[in-house]
Amino acid sequence: MSELTKRRSIRMYDPSIKISKDEMTIILEEATRAPSSMNMQPWRFIIVESPEAKEKLRPVLYGNMNQLETSSAMICIFTDLKKFELAEKIYNKAVDQGLMPADVREKQLRNISNMIHTLSDDGIEKSGLIDSGLVAMQLMLIAREHGYDTCPIGGFRHDKIADALDIDSKRYKPVMILSIGKAKDEGYPSVRLDIDDVATWL
Repeated sequence: MSELTKRRSIRMYDPSIKISKDEMTIILEEATRAPSSMNMQPWRFIIVESPEAKEKLRPVLYGNMNQLETSSAMICIFTDLKKFELAEKIYNKAVDQGLMPADVREKQLRNISNMIHTLSDDGIEKSGLIDSGLVAMQLMLIAREHGYDTCPIGGFRHDKIADALDIDSKRYKPVMILSIGKAKDEGYPSVRLDIDDVATWL
């Protein structure tokens, strides 16, 4: 069995173990190798690790207090409705690193310019939720490689979390929270549906 399939959701962590900013940065850098539509990388992370910051989260959580109180951090993942504002920066970086010809950059930027006015916030958000789900899963797997565990959390006030963290609630839409830290328990095994229940061959 692959190590990747042994991930479990952990709800109790060793509160004495803190992940340094340097290591957290590496974890996020590795996680953000995940793919995204047009490589727009719409994910945005708020790393809630101080006691004061964690208290801002408490009123918007539905339970999940063990994770809040014992984790090294609660990583709040948002998708950015203004993701296209970074398109030029992303494509310039690709050109500078020799990964994209300059004429392709110009074509991509023109395509975005012609397309963006046709997109609704709802459509942009839905696309961002898919991309951010990919980065969240990759983050959970990368965390295990660094010796940490996680728990994905959807039980929170989606309409209140941006305001609680003092960010623009019209621009940044919540995806999920990931608790992260050194596991203090083994979590619980869980069953999965048979492939015949979820897959169809044509």
